[in-house]
Amino acid sequence: MNKHVHVSGIAGSGMSALAQVLQISGYEVSGSDRLLDRNQDLPVFEKLRKSGIKLVPQDGSGITERTSCLAVSTAIESDNPDILKALSSGTRVVHRATLLAELMEGKRCIAIAGTSGKSTTTGMVGWILEQAGYDPFVVNGGAVLNWKNDSIIGNVRPGSSDIWVVEVDESDRSLLNFRPEMALITNMSKDHFDLPETEKLFKQFSDLVTQGVIGCFGSPSREEIFADFAPELTPGRIKFNYRDTPFSIPQTGAHNAENAVMAVTLCEKLGVLPQVAAEAMSRFKGVERRLELIGKYQGADIIDDYAHNPKKISAVWNALTDTYRNITGVWRPHGYAPLRTMMDELFAIFSKVVRSGDKLFILPVFDAGGTAQRNVQSDTLT
Repeated sequence: MNKHVHVSGIAGSGMSALAQVLQISGYEVSGSDRLLDRNQDLPVFEKLRKSGIKLVPQDGSGITERTSCLAVSTAIESDNPDILKALSSGTRVVHRATLLAELMEGKRCIAIAGTSGKSTTTGMVGWILEQAGYDPFVVNGGAVLNWKNDSIIGNVRPGSSDIWVVEVDESDRSLLNFRPEMALITNMSKDHFDLPETEKLFKQFSDLVTQGVIGCFGSPSREEIFADFAPELTPGRIKFNYRDTPFSIPQTGAHNAENAVMAVTLCEKLGVLPQVAAEAMSRFKGVERRLELIGKYQGADIIDDYAHNPKKISAVWNALTDTYRNITGVWRPHGYAPLRTMMDELFAIFSKVVRSGDKLFILPVFDAGGTAQRNVQSDTLT
């Protein structure tokens, strides 16, 4: 393979991660994004530039005679100028997950899946293994705050060992590209697909794992992990015991307690002692846009979270209810298709979690462009 790869849609969390993995692996990398073409110069672009990745317009100019392949995600449509240029020049067009799986050949893949909690759990597993001296390579869907700084995005941690901890995505079925040694399936709920289809997809994935699954379709199962699990939840702190080892984690919410105990269970399977995991987790800062405190306004905490399906919204709102007397929430549907698919469930969950003293503002649907069917709007929920 020639040493130049062009990444289309490089602003996306999965694509920016792939671009970094390629560069760390010795490839020359360029990237394009329609947000950059709209003069939306996001912080991620500057960090990619600082790392040596060249950014160009999304007009096909990133594909040259030296380009071995064009990396795309499911979000990149077939009439994208980069794709048209690649096809006309005979350049291979490859999905992000396929290329990442190829880069991982010969490595010990530890995959984190599930409809909720993937990014946080991936970050927890990667952080524990790092602190335990395993030096893992971590590829995440969100930036781990322990690794993020002014020049580093934080969704990739380079490592010298053969252990690769990777968040895998069910939304486009691309998790089926991987053949993990071990996997953790956090949970299953309706999100991109109805629940029966979601369960079928995760079962297919679990059958690809060579040595063991934890959580859904695994041993230990979710039911076994949580049978006697009784975390103590206080504002900004989670406490629980695991194999007679006390854990005290600077995070909020029952859902993060579940993420943590599953991460610890997986790391124990990899040989990490609970005492070592506990010390590491006492210093885990969390993941960007997952109950992240980003500022204050007139004495009120401003918290950012990526929650976009009913289960995640419920988990986040309930976690904040335990901490704050009143909540003012601002939520933006993440695309027309998800809003259309989950309309009834979203209405039901907001009706359940929003208390009489709370306020909820729903913004217009996030429109990423393309050929989406725009026949549903946010005001349908109000």
